[in-house]
Amino acid sequence: MTGAASFPNHSQDNLQGSGMPESSRGNILQRGGEELLLEKVADRFVVRPAAEGSLSTLGQQISAQMIEQVPRSNLTEFVVNPAQRDQAMQQARQSPAVSFVSHVYELKNAPGTRVYLTDQITIQFANQVTGDTIAAIAQEVGLEQMRAVTGIPNTFIFRITTQAIENPIKLTNRLMQRSDVLTAEPNIVVKAKSQYQPRDPLYPKQWHLNHNGGSQLAAGSHVFAEQAWDITRGNRAVVVAVMDDSVDLNHPDFQGKGKIVAPRDFHDRDFLPLPGLPDDNHGTACAGVAVAEENGVGAVGVAPGCALMPIRTSGYLEDDVIEELFEWAIQKGAWVISCSWGPASIYFPLSLRQRAALTHAATAGRNGKGCVIVFAAGNSNRPTNGTVNEQGWPNNALQGLTQWLGGFTVHPDVITVSACTSLSKKAAYSNWGAEVSVCAPSNNAPPGAWLESTGFIATAPQITVPLPGLGIFTTDRLGSEGYDASNFTSDFGGTSSACPLVAGVAALVLSANPDLTAPQVKRILQDSADKIIDPNPDPQLGLRKGSYESDGHSDWFGYGKVNAFKAVQAAQRMRQQPAAAVRQISAQSNTALAIPDDNPQGITSTIQISEAAAARDIQVSINLEHTYLGDIEISLIAPSGKEVLLQSRNLGRKTNLQFTYVPQTTPSLKNLLNQPTQGRWQLRIVDRAPSDTGTLKSWQLTLGV
Repeated sequence: MTGAASFPNHSQDNLQGSGMPESSRGNILQRGGEELLLEKVADRFVVRPAAEGSLSTLGQQISAQMIEQVPRSNLTEFVVNPAQRDQAMQQARQSPAVSFVSHVYELKNAPGTRVYLTDQITIQFANQVTGDTIAAIAQEVGLEQMRAVTGIPNTFIFRITTQAIENPIKLTNRLMQRSDVLTAEPNIVVKAKSQYQPRDPLYPKQWHLNHNGGSQLAAGSHVFAEQAWDITRGNRAVVVAVMDDSVDLNHPDFQGKGKIVAPRDFHDRDFLPLPGLPDDNHGTACAGVAVAEENGVGAVGVAPGCALMPIRTSGYLEDDVIEELFEWAIQKGAWVISCSWGPASIYFPLSLRQRAALTHAATAGRNGKGCVIVFAAGNSNRPTNGTVNEQGWPNNALQGLTQWLGGFTVHPDVITVSACTSLSKKAAYSNWGAEVSVCAPSNNAPPGAWLESTGFIATAPQITVPLPGLGIFTTDRLGSEGYDASNFTSDFGGTSSACPLVAGVAALVLSANPDLTAPQVKRILQDSADKIIDPNPDPQLGLRKGSYESDGHSDWFGYGKVNAFKAVQAAQRMRQQPAAAVRQISAQSNTALAIPDDNPQGITSTIQISEAAAARDIQVSINLEHTYLGDIEISLIAPSGKEVLLQSRNLGRKTNLQFTYVPQTTPSLKNLLNQPTQGRWQLRIVDRAPSDTGTLKSWQLTLGV
């Protein structure tokens, strides 16, 4: 930058269109086609030094404290008593050590979101504007053209010179009033923000979802859920069936509109798969790992926005039972099926009917796209299909070359999941083999018995001390009968925990792209997995299988540790566009409706479509204000009565929603494609928490036919 002690604050009368009030030009940030309201931070400002090291004594001279450098801007931030800020800034402008002084801003209603000005702005001119005109405008306002922006016609980056008429905020707002300027934006610096984090108070304990390091935590040993959540936190249309011993449906983390879908109890032959036996705790923990609701209490699942189909099994693996389980899941609309169980046998080939039941679910489910079926590899530290020279068993129960076969885990349509630890090592108990697709974070082996799934009580040698690795924090059966009286458990584990974690990631993948087939989801999970390596022998058998063969597969880790972010990104890239519409039908409601606070009935606004056709595309544009949008759920109801969730409660403290929902960004809308257009289309808005209110100002429905 050629430098300026500060930006002048005088207007330029020959700039066209001064429609924006002068008082507003200094606090409106042009950004991505939106206008964001700014406020000056009372106790901070930034300076740019005239030369390296020139600021060493400035803080003492102006009674301000230097706190940090602002990256990529050559700016240094100072903090000062708010009453002395303006005086300190003026003193800094007069110092020969300083070339530039500016306020620090923050976004209104988002305190802490610091905005720092740079010496650059970007301007997109109308197509007909010539180079000579652009040069004249630049000279007029004190800009120096740097370079064109690749891919956007007639768009350039400019540097602000000492002749600039105003600061970048005011200048871009003034330029936006010109008819020959399409867009003008200041280039700002905003501190990096971590990925979305749920407000649920126990979420920080869930290292397997995301962590920033700590005791017994290797870098990258989580599944990168926060980055995936920036894309999707799951869609209610995506249903995860958890087949297990029960699910405590009264747990707060399984509440929410549309959360529970088609519950079934094949043990007691009813429709309430609640815990009944003293040790019916397993399924509640598994369900929490996959889909525990983000509701501001407790913990959260990796796919909190998805629905849960709780299925209580009979505890037996006869052909009729397996057929019933999977047929129920198919008929009731399961997208993903999570199975953290296996046969109580070391060698268990599937029957013809059992094999067919899984194949049927994997091919006929989801209207022919196939249910994604996920199985835990098992907790015996044995191959899913292979031979081990057994020795040292009590009473020589197993001795010599022994064949192991997991049955369900070797089915070709299944995603078999092994377990790794918080240190990115093999979990000592985890089964392994060529059939393992991916691994997922879980605990490590506690002292004592390993082969609980086989009916044997011990192996040799015994593990007498806990091995390093943290347990999984998840939901627990309510009350004292669960693993822990707190309604949550911090030491869940085994491949039982790794399995629903992968099932939840699969649900996120399908939320991002519901058109994927089951084999495509499996391939995405495998191809996007992280290649963790464990060069050490396992502590029981002494085997070293923690590296990868030429085909990219490891017996211990499959194709690697599941990565939710990479998987969701891959799903997005494969997303197909809806069939092109020939023409559009559009209607709008401009009737403002107050949204009642904490009212499950909410409000409903109606748009009547008179033309009869089939909807090949759907767009819903909403203009809504609310003092806390995180309380709001928005649904669209078609004339047929079919309802889809457009917006779940994940907007946080935003107060203004101006957004267009389309099938590409809101997969649930695809459930309304090919629906009849004629009739009453209804927008339902519900405020589900107390203390905040708002107004639906308008909404528009556009149907491609």
